[in-house]
Amino acid sequence: MLRIAYNPVYAHPLPEGHRFPMLKYELIPAQLLHEGSIEPAQIFSPAPCPLDTILLTHQRQYVDDLLQLRLDKQHVRRIGFPLSEQLVRRELMITQGTIDCCHYALHHGVALNVAGGTHHAFANRGEGFCLLNDMAVAANYLLHEQLADSILIVDLDVHQGNGTASLFSREPRVFTFSMHGGHNYPFHKEQSDLDIPLPDGITDEPYLQLLAQHLHTLLQKVKPNLVFFLSGVDVLATDRFGKLKLSMEGCRRRDEMVFTACYKQAIPCVVAMGGGYSEDVRIITEAHCQTFRIAAKVYNL
Repeated sequence: MLRIAYNPVYAHPLPEGHRFPMLKYELIPAQLLHEGSIEPAQIFSPAPCPLDTILLTHQRQYVDDLLQLRLDKQHVRRIGFPLSEQLVRRELMITQGTIDCCHYALHHGVALNVAGGTHHAFANRGEGFCLLNDMAVAANYLLHEQLADSILIVDLDVHQGNGTASLFSREPRVFTFSMHGGHNYPFHKEQSDLDIPLPDGITDEPYLQLLAQHLHTLLQKVKPNLVFFLSGVDVLATDRFGKLKLSMEGCRRRDEMVFTACYKQAIPCVVAMGGGYSEDVRIITEAHCQTFRIAAKVYNL
């Protein structure tokens, strides 16, 4: 059974001006249920992530300040969301959702978190709408629990996973691969194990050729026990901030390529949605729903 992490807190209401990015978290599961792609039993609601698990990745002082809402105004401004108890709880639940997806993927091949992909969070700070780095926390959890000893993070969001790159810069058991807009946020890039900066305006075919080339090589080189796939849809030509020119079909083929490569080699895959900022929320929702449908098709779930 395809398992999906979702809780209504994912769509936590924010002040005017911040609500639009959150709409998709309600719409994705609603659309999948409406069209019959999933059933309610496939959705699970994660609990907040325990503190000791968070501290495998993030520094205690930062976590304490976050939980006690003590971050200064400059730090809150860097994050981009007004800080609140509800927002912090949301982040803790999203992070646990990605960890829970790891357990499901290890048994069923693939699992997806409706939210997550908070790859701009560092050990000691958040930024870019990211407070805790869910995939980094989940990867460190797997290593700590000896559930994996080789992990590949495939970050295909349009923005470089700078926090993730920094967190694993000295961890040889986690290989970070980021294929992103070279002239996009963050403007100071960290060093991933492999970075592929893309030119503005790149279209489907050259993008997919690059991905196919590097993905095949990495799976052979890293031999991961598990792949984390950050499937941001801000690569679409319709995205307000992406600067790339992928079509909906190109995005579909991207997802299919990653899932098929993992499936053929029996590598569990955990997916988080990442970014998507097209003007029309229907486009964002459809692009993300497409990822769920392809996962179910490739893994016969």
